[in-house]
Amino acid sequence: MEILFDKEYLRELYYDGKTSDKQHRYQPQIVKKYIRVINILDAVDKVTDLFRFNSLNYEKLSGDKLGLESVRVNDQYRIEFKSSDETDKGITICNIIELSNHYK
Repeated sequence: MEILFDKEYLRELYYDGKTSDKQHRYQPQIVKKYIRVINILDAVDKVTDLFRFNSLNYEKLSGDKLGLESVRVNDQYRIEFKSSDETDKGITICNIIELSNHYK
């Protein structure tokens, strides 16, 4: 799949392993797992193939996040993304969020 990044810090995190701004700093083990998950997203042929990876907990979001999908980085963080239709085979990474913030 083609991976696009909605925000510059997400691209930096993937390619450089760190971000240039101080607002989006993550622990090295989180960055390593983030890169691993992006590599999995890049490797699959279509988004529905993510169901094979139980540890990712792939889901389509609802409510105010309708149209977004997510996979888990670990128990604390998840990656939110938008996928194109299955023939286009594209994913746009929108956000990496801490789960505890999501449920507040």
